[in-house]
Amino acid sequence: MGTTSVNARVRKHREALRIAGLRPVQIWVPDTRRRGFEQECRRQCLLASQANSGDASLQRFMDQALLDVDGWTE
Repeated sequence: MGTTSVNARVRKHREALRIAGLRPVQIWVPDTRRRGFEQECRRQCLLASQANSGDASLQRFMDQALLDVDGWTE
């Protein structure tokens, strides 16, 4: 099976998706394997946690949201 037939199949598949009303989108996400990723996540989580700890209305909202999760996994 040559590269040409693979390219033709990919082209045909993409064309079918476009006909179905879809379009390709490229999304870049952080590389979780990158050195320092874990430390940066921890740093940002601590900052968010500290910012949220002083927001009483956010805490009430989160507490209320937790009361409304029954049955989500059933």
